[in-house]
Amino acid sequence: MTKSPFYTAEHEAFRDVVRRFVDKEIAPFANAWDEAGEFPRALYAKAAEIGLLGLGFPEEFGGVPSDQFMHIVASQELARAGCGGVSASLMSHSIGAPPIARAAKPEVRARVLPEILAGRKISALAITEPSGGSDVANLRTKAVRDGDHYVVSGEKTFITSGMRADYITVAVRTGGPGAAGVSLLLVSGDTPGLTRTRLNKMGWWASDTATLHFDGCRVPAENLIGEEGQGFKLIMHNFNSERMGMAASCTAFARVCLDDAIGYAKERQTFGKPLAQHQVIRHKLVDMAQRVAASQAMLEMLAWRLGQGDNPVAEICMMKNQATQTMAHCASEAVQIFGGAGFMRGIRVERIYREVKVNAIGGGTEEIMKDLASRQMGL
Repeated sequence: MTKSPFYTAEHEAFRDVVRRFVDKEIAPFANAWDEAGEFPRALYAKAAEIGLLGLGFPEEFGGVPSDQFMHIVASQELARAGCGGVSASLMSHSIGAPPIARAAKPEVRARVLPEILAGRKISALAITEPSGGSDVANLRTKAVRDGDHYVVSGEKTFITSGMRADYITVAVRTGGPGAAGVSLLLVSGDTPGLTRTRLNKMGWWASDTATLHFDGCRVPAENLIGEEGQGFKLIMHNFNSERMGMAASCTAFARVCLDDAIGYAKERQTFGKPLAQHQVIRHKLVDMAQRVAASQAMLEMLAWRLGQGDNPVAEICMMKNQATQTMAHCASEAVQIFGGAGFMRGIRVERIYREVKVNAIGGGTEEIMKDLASRQMGL
């Protein structure tokens, strides 16, 4: 990676640690895990040992102090394995656990967070429903207060780590219609009445993804995260960090495609010379490099602004689109450069190509990102 003024010696030391972890614990097994549709639970504890799971969480619960650039380092080094399913499930706590750390009752935080950050328990976030995704204000899953419990009924779908999550942060309706009626509840994975259905996907094969069914689940009232009616605000706060993380990963996946395409083009002989000596291929590679560099620069500037206390919602939405479009372009061009070899399962560019669409949809589709950005711009 080109030198950047945003990364200190501490960032680079952490990068080295994560890179060694990925090279040893993920990359050699990425294809096998993808084909198997899962990866070992033991990977969570190994990730916790190097501080990967604790990034940004309070130290008292096993967290590690970090800034936006530490998160970028983590996301982009994980992406080097070219297996988005592993990254998505291994780091599902990065969207499931922040509301707990931010707003759960002290005794709940003390009980739950150390287990998650040590890799002993898995955390997931459940917002999307069969009736809608990013339209959080109109979710239908209900939680009705009954004494010292809430009774939860409804469905959530497309939930990352949904099959084996031990703690699920669930968006529910505790009040009337609209955003003001939305709350967050922490639901234990062993709650009676909770059942799960595994979903098969185009990409992210190594990540378990599920539909969750809540049939009169009784959840202790102390598991309410924040106050009743405050869930929408917590969810929106969560979206910013989720989209930044996705943008970082997508930009890195695009770089992987570029690097692999360059390597292949230098070795592959066509018409008596290396593929890279054909002008059309060189132009493709330069175009890919240009898009990756532009996306990385935009990402790092936004990370700096967030660190200064800014809240550039419109730009974060545009950043997510920029990164996913860069990933889509680079994955397509890399497979094209690889030719028939790019159509074969078992290589990074093929896996990444299959995972383009989930990034363009998850965390808010391109269309939703544009609409939200335009509103923030007063259009």
